[in-house]
Amino acid sequence: MGSETDNANGPTARADSIDVGNLAGKLTEEEMRLLKDIRRQKALILDEIQQLKAEIKDVKTEMEAVGQPEDSFKSNQKQNAIGRKKFNMDPKKGIEFLIVNDQLNDTPEDIAKFLLEEEGLNKGMIGDYLGENKEPMLSVLQNFVGQQDFRNMLLVEALRKFLWSFRLPGEAQKIDRMMECFASKYCEQNEGVFTSSDTCYVLSFSLIMLNTSLHNPSVRDKPTVDTFITMNRGINCGGDLPKELLVSLYENIKKEAFKVPEDDGSDITRTFFNPDSEGYLTKEGGVHKNWKRRYFILKDNCLYYFKEFKDKEPRGIIPLENLQVREINNDKKPFCFQISASEETGGMIKACKTDSEGKVVEGRHESYKISCETEEERAKWMECIR
Repeated sequence: MGSETDNANGPTARADSIDVGNLAGKLTEEEMRLLKDIRRQKALILDEIQQLKAEIKDVKTEMEAVGQPEDSFKSNQKQNAIGRKKFNMDPKKGIEFLIVNDQLNDTPEDIAKFLLEEEGLNKGMIGDYLGENKEPMLSVLQNFVGQQDFRNMLLVEALRKFLWSFRLPGEAQKIDRMMECFASKYCEQNEGVFTSSDTCYVLSFSLIMLNTSLHNPSVRDKPTVDTFITMNRGINCGGDLPKELLVSLYENIKKEAFKVPEDDGSDITRTFFNPDSEGYLTKEGGVHKNWKRRYFILKDNCLYYFKEFKDKEPRGIIPLENLQVREINNDKKPFCFQISASEETGGMIKACKTDSEGKVVEGRHESYKISCETEEERAKWMECIR
């Protein structure tokens, strides 16, 4: 991969720079602008190629892992976890992966239930997926809304529940489709509250706008209750909604903003809830062999290490599949153990880490040496890793 990157960005890039020098006096300003745009597009394409290569490599690794003999329960757990991670990067590919690997039925009903109930999914990705204006996403959206219960709820409380199940996308057309589905479902379950679903739809939009205006710090001129009432005149099939209803909605939003779900599926800190083990250990470096104190977390058959406890993203990830752990003696550090590759891995541990610039790179090690503070701590970590 290194040589390919060099070939893509090295000699070619140098040739490009020479061309610019030779052509600077021959091209018009418009032609120079077009040339710069072409080079910018070229750089973007090269970046996409590298990302595709990395994705292909990940898929190959996952396919190899799937081929390993495992009991059915563990295999299903692994496939489900892979599917969730894929969904959080690309919802369509994640859904497709889960369907192909018999983790999800290919029906709008089951996909909607998965989006509503599965933990660890990125709420922003759920919103993007549901907002697509084509099948099967349109049918999934109908079922996603249809499977929620808004009976006997005030409109503002129903909205709170609905907006917590995903994260609103930024595109107006996507929001429009979602709110139209919501209004239709709310009116279906609460007959007689509004004259038509159009009234509910417009008022729901108005409440979302009110929430933003009242609680966004960048909005200086906060709307008053009279302003909110004026904004909603005539939305009830040409008539006005009861003033007391609008006042109560205004006060409800003013008292408590809509809670926007965090993008928990992509927030790697969610991965570390209820870890199998965690704590500070000392790890030997791969290149310089110097020992550094790191905060380790063991979870879901992976060992993560951070520079500090407060860090949200790990400096390195060590998948423990087909690895071995054993005690070792070290003159410099007490209570050491070593994680090493087994024959199944070809003698190398396929891990990843961040470099000095914060980029994720592949780390290839034959082993990791780690030191503990006490014998009891070493025994605990080794048992957890096994």
